[in-house]
This record gives sequence, C-alpha cells and structure tokens, in this order.
Amino acid sequence: MSTPRHLMVPPGVAGDYHCISRCVRNAFLCGKDRLSGRVLDHRKQWIEDRIYALAEIFAIGIHAYAVMSNHVHVVAHVAPEVAMKWSAVEVARRWVALCPVRRGNEIDENGCAERVVHIAADAGRVALYRERLCALPWFMRFLNEPIARRANREDACRGRFWEGRYHCQALLDDAALLACMAYVDLNPIRAGIAKDLSSSSHTSVRRRLRHISSQQLLGPVAGEVDRMLPMRAIEYIRLVDWTGRQRRAGKRGAISQSVPLVLGSLGMTPEGWLAEAFTIGSRYWRAVGSVQALMSKARELGQQWLKGGGQHQRGQRFLPAGAPSHPPLGGSP
Repeated sequence: MSTPRHLMVPPGVAGDYHCISRCVRNAFLCGKDRLSGRVLDHRKQWIEDRIYALAEIFAIGIHAYAVMSNHVHVVAHVAPEVAMKWSAVEVARRWVALCPVRRGNEIDENGCAERVVHIAADAGRVALYRERLCALPWFMRFLNEPIARRANREDACRGRFWEGRYHCQALLDDAALLACMAYVDLNPIRAGIAKDLSSSSHTSVRRRLRHISSQQLLGPVAGEVDRMLPMRAIEYIRLVDWTGRQRRAGKRGAISQSVPLVLGSLGMTPEGWLAEAFTIGSRYWRAVGSVQALMSKARELGQQWLKGGGQHQRGQRFLPAGAPSHPPLGGSP
C-alpha cells in the first residue's frame, strides 16, 4: 500500500529527501531518441538551469543532482525556518518570480510590481505562499511542469513527459544523506557515459569541482540554506571518487588502495559505506537511515517496519563500539 506524500514529507518540517522523476515509458526524452535518432541532450541543461533558478526562490537547498537521459535525481533539504524569516514583501516577490504577470510572451514588469504589493497586503495569501515556498511538492511541481511544457512545444506534441509523480525517499541521518549524494553523483559513471567525476556532465559533483577549495565545508550546491555536513567538500570529492573506482574496477587507471579517512569520522566501515552508496535505490524504499531512524519513521507513518531495516540488522553499517576511529589504510576492502 502506498503511503500518502504528506506523511513522508510532513509540511513545515525540516528534512532531507531524494527525489527521482522518470520520463514516460523510460524513454530517452533528454538524450538520443532511439527511434528518430534525434539528439535531445540540450534538455539536460534546461533542467539543470531550472534547478538552480528554483533554489534561489524556494527555502530549499540542493545537496546533489544528476540529469540523465531518461530520469532526474534531486537530493534536497527542506528548510521551513528560512521561509519564516522572510517579510511579507519578500514572500510576495519570490512568488511573483515563480508566477510572473505576462503580456503575451513577455513578462510585464509593472504588472509584477503591482502584484507584489497586492499579495504583501493580504496576510492570508502571504501565509499560503510562504508555506508553498518551503514545500518539496511545490518545488518539484515547478521543476517538472515547465520542462514538460517546453519539451512538448519543441516536439509539437501533447501528453505526458514525466511518467507520473516523482518518487521520494526520506534521508534520516547524515550517513544516509552522504551515501545518497554519492549514489546520485556517480550516476553517469555507473551508466558508462562518463569516465570520471570531471566529465560527469549535469551533475552536482562537477559543479563542486569547479568551485572547490581546501577548507570549504560540505553544504548545498544551490539555495540559501545553511545545512552543513560533517566534512570538508574536498573530503567528499575524494570519497565519491574512491567509491566510483570501487564500483568500476575495470576502468582505466589504478584503483585507490587507501580507504578515505573521512569514513572513520562518520563511524562507518568501508563495507558498510559501499553497501549504502550502491543500494539507495534497491535496499531501501520510502526512507534511508539507521535501524533506529527507520523504526522511528515507521512509527511516525503508523507502520510496523520500513524496507532496509532488516538488512541493517543482518549487516554492519557502522564501526562497532571500541573500534579504531578510522578504517585501516593500505588494503582494498
């Protein structure tokens, strides 16, 4: 039985989520059409640009994303506390940026300014739009619908572009979030369309590589959200690179023989990390996290269990009590 979306993504509650939108019939509507031979790769840039544009408007930070030929991954942090700090005028301005006043195909700047004033003067509308601007369903709606309409205009057709509502997983702790980010960033490498992180087009990891610094903390790549993770960005890049090499043992170049020290600070074994990063889409379903976090989420949803908890109990995700603070170096896991 499916779980209502408002239970998985409670309105007004901060949280991290992994969202997946797939093209209808799994067709390559953002890649090379197998029937016509048309190359539609330019649509990937549409989606990437739209993600960044929406992150500047919503109270949502983007941890990771990957735009593929037939699906899109977005790892997002919902931050309602950010939206609560906005003034009525700021809420109105952001909403009008999403839904501007138009005259024909052009945006009417005067009309937009007037609409901002009218919205800001209506407390009820301000409260409604403030709630929407920190809601993941509204973010995904404003991401997917314009892309579908634009693609249909280009193809001179009508009908669905996405197969349905996006799939969503709740990420219940930092380890789950980091593993999901790595899983998403490695999508082009796993699909065999990129050889390394720097050539992984339309991914967040490539954007991080362009703006990396040695002391920069790991936070969202887009959005006005202060959600930092317990490592530096350069450590995350090294961890993702190492994970990708383990996944593709036959790729050109030697596999790193050292385990990233950052796994020790996360309290995870190399085996536990790889199992987590490689099975986000199969080991779990509605939520990702530790046994305790999954049990807590299940109780919140009124369920007895969530997929993934039993596998945690049979395997080892974290270092046992009394283990060294970092995994041993020099050996391949």
